[in-house]
Amino acid sequence: MIRANNAGGGFSGVSMSTIVSEGELMFLSGHVPTDSNGEVIDGDFEAQVTQVFENLEATLRAAGVGFEALAKMTTYVTDGSPEATAAFKKVRNSYVNMDCPPSNALVTVAGLYDPRVKIEIEGTAVLPRKN
Repeated sequence: MIRANNAGGGFSGVSMSTIVSEGELMFLSGHVPTDSNGEVIDGDFEAQVTQVFENLEATLRAAGVGFEALAKMTTYVTDGSPEATAAFKKVRNSYVNMDCPPSNALVTVAGLYDPRVKIEIEGTAVLPRKN
């Protein structure tokens, strides 16, 4: 259903493109580091990244799939430092199959909707076709 196409990329652990051969698309709106009550969690950048991936996982599970269905992510961060990028990759790699990772754009922004929010991820997943 989904496979990586890394021709010409040269970046280890980065999917330069993703090929989708079948299924239905699910578009995930921006997921932020909020708890089940919708409150922004306290914590450092890594804690916020973890919460975002937990929230993404809940959305994917509600659709009957997991991270294997995630084909594309766009990640917005307020800190583009090497340390923050390493923290992001550490958490991402614990959730995503790095043999076939989703394509991802990592964008540093001046701010997000709430000054306490340090990361937001939106994505596109591929759901199996219903017969």
